[in-house]
Amino acid sequence: MKHALLLSAMVLLVSLAGCNTMRGFGEDLSKVGSEIEEAAN
Repeated sequence: MKHALLLSAMVLLVSLAGCNTMRGFGEDLSKVGSEIEEAAN
């Protein structure tokens, strides 16, 4: 039982970290896109 609880806690932490990383990546990509668009004008 302890193993299942520990495993589920680890999966939750990894999934939360993954969401934050993907959101940061999306923001960075958006920023780069905006800078390219401004340079084109």
